[in-house]
Amino acid sequence: GLGGSAESMALERACGMLLAGQAPTLRDGGLRPAPRDSSCSKYVSHSRYITRVLSAEEAAFPLAYIITMHKEFETFERLFRAVYMPQNVYCIHVDGKAPAALKQAVRRLVDCFPNAFLASRTERVVYGGVSRLRADLHCMRDLLASAVPWHYLLNACGQDFPLKTNWEIIQHLKAYRGKNITPGVLPPAHVTMRTRFMHLEQGGSNVSELVTPQVHKAPPPHNLTLYFGSAYIAVTRPFAEFVLQDPRAIDLLAWSEDTYSPDEHFWVTLNRIPGRLWGPG
Repeated sequence: GLGGSAESMALERACGMLLAGQAPTLRDGGLRPAPRDSSCSKYVSHSRYITRVLSAEEAAFPLAYIITMHKEFETFERLFRAVYMPQNVYCIHVDGKAPAALKQAVRRLVDCFPNAFLASRTERVVYGGVSRLRADLHCMRDLLASAVPWHYLLNACGQDFPLKTNWEIIQHLKAYRGKNITPGVLPPAHVTMRTRFMHLEQGGSNVSELVTPQVHKAPPPHNLTLYFGSAYIAVTRPFAEFVLQDPRAIDLLAWSEDTYSPDEHFWVTLNRIPGRLWGPG
């Protein structure tokens, strides 16, 4: 919270500037840049990270986070601080096309926290391409290898920001009683072309784009019924293991490599397989 009248006045000024359509500049009360000359302990203390578990309930229900990012270190830093808890675990994927300075800044930050790390494999992410899905899958594999016994995995992008506290997020997840949260529906007519035709990634040194030749694709493997929905999910450890190990999931990923925005059908389709084995719901 705000520590005094000076910070309150600074925040009031910033809000006034936003309402007037101007870009505010917060002084003194913001996060210190990721540690360069200062030590990690000074950085963590100055930026007021939460460094102790706040409740026994939260200690018993650790979460895993995937954060994929490609720009705006300061925005990512605020997200990371907002979701950081010492009992959780965090995998950060920085786009392979990102500037070296951004990658270095992220590495400096995560090196200050024993429960945060960079993804072991990096993708040059193409918007709408399978590389975006693979970035999540690399982190999912890394998080399963972590010693933290997390209950749910959540994915986010570097421009996100939470609306709930860690405790509130846990209460919401517990209400699902081990079910996954992968919102989706049967494919509306306007999105069927995403998987009916081939969409191939084509990457350049500065610009990456999707090329869409009018080539029909074969039906999905294993007679799977495709669903479309959100690329952002909250899933259990058994489901993550299923995604990385089950032949249906592996074959769906291979089939999805030349579809458009496969992260919007991959999770939701797998979670709706009849007779699934990874948990209730």
